[in-house]
Amino acid sequence: MRSGFRFSWGFVPRLASLYVGLFILSGIQMPFLPVWLKGKGVDPAMIGLVVAVPMIVRAFATPFVARVVDRRDAVRGAIMVASCVSVLGLVLVGLADTVLAILITYMFASLASTPVLPLTEAYALKGLGALGRAYGPVRLWGSAAFIVGNFAAGFAADIIPASDLIWLIVGTSVPIALASLTLPPLSTAAVVQAGESSVARGSLLSDPVFIALLAAASLIQASHAVFYGFSALQWRADGFDGTAIAALWALGVIAEIVLFAAQGRLPPFITPTVLLMAGALGAVLRWLVMAVDPPTFLLPWVQLLHALSFGATHLGTLMLLVRITPANQGATAQAYLAIALSLTMAGAMALSGLLYENFGSRAYAAMALTAFAGGACGFVAHRIRREPAR
Repeated sequence: MRSGFRFSWGFVPRLASLYVGLFILSGIQMPFLPVWLKGKGVDPAMIGLVVAVPMIVRAFATPFVARVVDRRDAVRGAIMVASCVSVLGLVLVGLADTVLAILITYMFASLASTPVLPLTEAYALKGLGALGRAYGPVRLWGSAAFIVGNFAAGFAADIIPASDLIWLIVGTSVPIALASLTLPPLSTAAVVQAGESSVARGSLLSDPVFIALLAAASLIQASHAVFYGFSALQWRADGFDGTAIAALWALGVIAEIVLFAAQGRLPPFITPTVLLMAGALGAVLRWLVMAVDPPTFLLPWVQLLHALSFGATHLGTLMLLVRITPANQGATAQAYLAIALSLTMAGAMALSGLLYENFGSRAYAAMALTAFAGGACGFVAHRIRREPAR
């Protein structure tokens, strides 16, 4: 019992600090890497290619890394190595002078950095499951850190030359590496897979429940594409200033944080499947309202639905993955989920541009259909799991 207490006492705050670092970096890198690239004289077409590099690398590198990690039961070690190497990669990006050098070094940095979050999710679910702790109250620190990183970067961008912004990104990657080095080891004996596993060893991609769950999560999350790409443009055209737009975005993340904090106290009938279906329903409702240009007083209430459309979908997906995936394939399952989310979102973002250009806010109706399709896939996954074994 005493060793279990030490594991519990050290595990949660150290894991939370890693999430904080990862999402502060994300909050800075997502909006301001393109600004740095422009400051270095990179043309818009090449900026698009460089920004797409992590998505391309993730599709090829992450599953390979995850399979090796699962085979060797080395999630913690892989997080440490990848986090430290990504710091080196970003330093090389900052030192690069030519467009080709930037592209090559950023590809190297992405090879190291893109597996870190899926591996962290696998590590978190294993460790928190062994402790009987809820995932949401730990993960919420990442969501809060994203807001902090986003606003901090906005202030920093006003005083730091655009050509030096890369060093803000590099500096933020260092605490991630330091936090990874403090992660306690997971005792193999202590890690118990919660619930039942429906997937046979080595057959994740041939299991219909797993595939249906990936489709459900990917479609519901991809239904945010029009919002992520064009909500700020639409609101600015409607007369909202930057502070109001930032406040609306922050309100959605705060609603997500509240749900994550409450996860451990949700009543028993709110199962992972219920969370996933609530996410689909919340997304359908949210995008249908956005499609009719709601009046200003409704926008904060619509933004609160982010707790369902993103938060409930994320929680439900991860909890279901824990239940249907063998413990020795946790990292691989997270890798496949990350790829499915990235590729589906990439396709939805490309489509959303065409939809918004031709239909304006009515493009949200297509996002409602996308979320509905995701909910249908979630229902299929639920029904397959309930089929009696033969």
